[in-house]
Amino acid sequence: MSNINEVAKKAGVGIGTVSRVINNSGYVKKKTREKVEKIIKEVGYVPNEIARSMALQKNNIVAFLLPNSIHLFFGELLFYVEKEM
Repeated sequence: MSNINEVAKKAGVGIGTVSRVINNSGYVKKKTREKVEKIIKEVGYVPNEIARSMALQKNNIVAFLLPNSIHLFFGELLFYVEKEM
């Protein structure tokens, strides 16, 4: 399993540059972006969402406590909430 450090090392850039490419934020030269994206594919790097949410101190988890999800109303409610997310 590869990590952001491995991608940065192989691309000859810093981990900040790799992060900007992954998150599509900040300025990265087109040539550098293409090189980093190619290496990400080659090594099969996938960002760790758990580590990301811990670092950002936020996640995209929504919890519902319902008396009975089998009930038609609650099932439909959950369907539309999930659809909007």
